[in-house]
Amino acid sequence: MANSRFEYVKKFEVDDSLLPACWIVVRLDGKGFTKFSEQHHFEKPNDVRSLNLMNHAAKEVFKLFSDVKLAFGESDEYSFVLHKGTTLYGRRSAKLISVIVSAFTASFVQCWSRFFPDLPLKSLPIFDGRTVCYPNDAVLRDYLSWRQADTHINNQYNTCFWTLIQQDGKTPSEAQQLLKDVCTAPAQLMLTANGTLQGTTTGDKNEILWQHGINYQGLPEQFKKGTVITRHKQAQVVKKKPDGTPVERMVMTPVLSHIDIIADAFWEANSDILQ
Repeated sequence: MANSRFEYVKKFEVDDSLLPACWIVVRLDGKGFTKFSEQHHFEKPNDVRSLNLMNHAAKEVFKLFSDVKLAFGESDEYSFVLHKGTTLYGRRSAKLISVIVSAFTASFVQCWSRFFPDLPLKSLPIFDGRTVCYPNDAVLRDYLSWRQADTHINNQYNTCFWTLIQQDGKTPSEAQQLLKDVCTAPAQLMLTANGTLQGTTTGDKNEILWQHGINYQGLPEQFKKGTVITRHKQAQVVKKKPDGTPVERMVMTPVLSHIDIIADAFWEANSDILQ
């Protein structure tokens, strides 16, 4: 760009380069997704179509940005972990947020009809984003453990909440009041014979569900543990010979799983992530 007397305006730009040698997490969240899910008649407490669409969009981000080492998703949020040595876009926060969130959102919109073939998109899905730096492997693992623990807590609560509405005929406000502070109070909730809830321990939420014919442990792992995306070598057809014979190569491919990432076993089996 040629110099001009107007070039001084560049001095107003803020340097938002993130700290070096730190893991970078770009986390995106759906904005106004409660209303969005109502407009599109999402199934409660979990809509598999929406979760699978989120996962598909996250895989597209994985394909576009090789510096993303791992991703974790639940509900309407996704966390993308960039290697601590990444120099992608000069580690500029605004750049990383904008390109990852826009790529994710574009894929979400583009592939909507694939996952919701009978339901046209009625409003714009919007995702906000943020970047956070984590100084070492232990803190990064704690962050991911926090998000997976939150997945379980939210899913258990929401499953109870919608069970009270769908099976007991409670209004949302009534169900919310009954479950108030259920995730944090030392004395929590237990369904009694007359249809009210008394204080008891967190584990008794499972008993509430059991009384309604729901075995929480039997629910899909995707609902309870969220989705983890990692890279693994897999055979893929990269081209075909003139006679039509496929030519395969081992390539790094994003792979989805719904497993425990809090325990050491995951990290021992995927030690390359932290290298």
